[in-house]
Amino acid sequence: MYDLHRLGWNSFQQLCLTIAREVLGQTVLSFLDINDAGRDGAFAGSWVPASGERLSGQFVIQCKFSCKANYNLAKSDITGEIPKVSKLVADGLCDIYILMTNAGVSAKQEANIRSELVKAGAKHFLIFGATWIEDQIKENTRLRMLVPRVYGLGDLSQILDERAYAQARAVLESLREDLAKVVITESYRKAVNALDEHGFVLLIGEPAAGKTTIASMLAMAAADKWKSSVLKLDDPGKVVEHWNVDEPTQFFWVDDAFGVTQYESPLVHGWNHSLAQIRTMLRRGVKIVMTSRDYIYNRARNDLKESAFPLMSESQVVIDVHDLTLLERQQILYNHLKLGKQPLDYLSLIKPYLEFISAHQRFIPETARRIADPIFTKDLYLNEYQIGQFVEKREQLLLEVIQSLDVNSKAALGLIYMRKGHLESPVELHSFETQALERLGSTLGECITALSALNGSLVTQLHIDDQAFWGFKHPTISDAYAATLAFSTDLLGIFLSGSSTENLMSQVTCGNVGIEKAVVVPKSLFSAMISRLRDFSESDKYKVQWLSSWGANRSLYRFLANRCSKEFLTLYIEQDQGILEAISEPSLSLSFSPEVDLIVHLHELALLPEENRLKFVETVRNYALEGDDVFALDDAEVRGIFTDSEFDGLVEALRINLIPNLDNVRRNVENDHDSSEPPDEYMQDLLDTFSTLKKKFTDDKDLVLIIDREIDLVNDWIAETEPPEPKLSPRTLGTANITEEKHGSRSIFDDVDDGAEE
Repeated sequence: MYDLHRLGWNSFQQLCLTIAREVLGQTVLSFLDINDAGRDGAFAGSWVPASGERLSGQFVIQCKFSCKANYNLAKSDITGEIPKVSKLVADGLCDIYILMTNAGVSAKQEANIRSELVKAGAKHFLIFGATWIEDQIKENTRLRMLVPRVYGLGDLSQILDERAYAQARAVLESLREDLAKVVITESYRKAVNALDEHGFVLLIGEPAAGKTTIASMLAMAAADKWKSSVLKLDDPGKVVEHWNVDEPTQFFWVDDAFGVTQYESPLVHGWNHSLAQIRTMLRRGVKIVMTSRDYIYNRARNDLKESAFPLMSESQVVIDVHDLTLLERQQILYNHLKLGKQPLDYLSLIKPYLEFISAHQRFIPETARRIADPIFTKDLYLNEYQIGQFVEKREQLLLEVIQSLDVNSKAALGLIYMRKGHLESPVELHSFETQALERLGSTLGECITALSALNGSLVTQLHIDDQAFWGFKHPTISDAYAATLAFSTDLLGIFLSGSSTENLMSQVTCGNVGIEKAVVVPKSLFSAMISRLRDFSESDKYKVQWLSSWGANRSLYRFLANRCSKEFLTLYIEQDQGILEAISEPSLSLSFSPEVDLIVHLHELALLPEENRLKFVETVRNYALEGDDVFALDDAEVRGIFTDSEFDGLVEALRINLIPNLDNVRRNVENDHDSSEPPDEYMQDLLDTFSTLKKKFTDDKDLVLIIDREIDLVNDWIAETEPPEPKLSPRTLGTANITEEKHGSRSIFDDVDDGAEE
């Protein structure tokens, strides 16, 4: 059922000691040393095993691990243990001897081994072989959570409830190979605690630091323990869209929540729109895991509306996964090598350097994956200096690997990049992509062949929402491919012509505006980029025509506001004067408006004509006086577009005209409520308006009394209108604070090059 022979000696010992704690109910003192005197674990006291016989005294646990598949234990395997047992008995340390092994144990061999141990002085002998251990794994969800590697060593359909398996299969089956390599880290323990307490966790860290691995472990545990439906999504709107009010066990996993390799402001604005609903989802029992690169999250924080979702600012749910102990690093490296693609002779050659690699300050989990794959190490000379360079200069070496690929493999990577890392399978190309492939010297058929050859090393085939697609094995490969574009204007030109405009707008900047990992379009290609942007009139994200046009405009405005230099914007406005009129009268919800972002940016660059500034100020002023949107009071950038006299006039008008009329504003909002919309979500914007007004007029006690009264009335209305909360039983993964310390001198890498017989 489980390929336990792939665990390695250290992980098997940890599994056995965890079983002793979780299944046998004993707190075990572990002895992890090559000179363990014949005991890998020990405890003292009384114990009543399943047979009902009470055993008491000094217990010794010995683990016998075999790296051979389908191996059966032989009497000779414990011959060396007999003298150790005799000494332990003589020292009063062994009354009951427990042998745990991943090998098969026949009744005859058990009798022979029992006879030898009794002769050595053991009063009682228990043996737990592969079948018994596999049964414990199959029957104990908590055990699987504490040793999540077993998810990758067996058939998921045998572990999971049939319904949960069917729902999680598309997400988790593709990760099974990676699950077999996971290591319980302190970051994982913190993430479990955050999910248990808050239902939400955001994992941040540098590229390739292990965020996705932890998220996959949490998803697997949720599907296993809670029978959750697991949905891996890439857009905040889809989280709300897929929420089923009648299914409180849903588990949402949003990888790269604010952008895959670079900051994508539309995603953050999407989260801001969805935070109120997400708060309700969490209250109803949904669990959500998000991941983000650290530098992307740091930029996103400036735009996240944390007031609508306070959890986002709490340290216990925002977890940096970067810090790894030396033992965690060693186990990660061991697992990748043991289950990787390197031949045994290579493992023997690199074995003396593995302690050095895992201790290197630049080691991350991605380092282990590359060391374990021949495509990355084919030119690596095995000495300490060259290996140190491999770990230290991981970005540069990955770039060299990509540059050394054949034409068709490069084109295949380019095709995935042009599709923003999601190339649907079976692959069907648009005409402009076919032309781009021809310019790259390849064809669709050659690319498909190359994708198959690269599968598992540089690319992988995944499933989202039952749709198969090709993606990069890791986002760092996307980073490296983007870097190759910077070296060649011709290659960049092909990329610009072969990508959809919508994808381009989240991958490039026109001029260098300081966005990390973005492809910078040089001045020589500005004209080509302007032509693409001016032809962009429909977004693929919307099926309805008017929404498609609306979405295209929003994407264009955000691109111009966030990813374009003054020089590019000057050229663009010269060719599209109409855009100034379009953005001068923004729609409501100013805090989410891309028109506002673009107006602010143009004003900062002195590119906003006075007539357009005045029209914008008038529009924003009218929204505020009606009580529809007072964003101008609270946002320094919008405030900066007003002159001092214009802003002072607005404040005075609000004092005289709006605040005395707040009760009518509140009643109008209440009367427009649709019963299908949760009251607290519906009233959030109005509460934000009242909060902004209170902050602005905090020195006027009379006005503050009016505002506070209206806030109380809104909260009373919410309480009266809110349907009763469903009664939910608490769902927790449980503590995962198992400390795995190394107490001896035996190297984790001791058996890394031992071969397994098929």
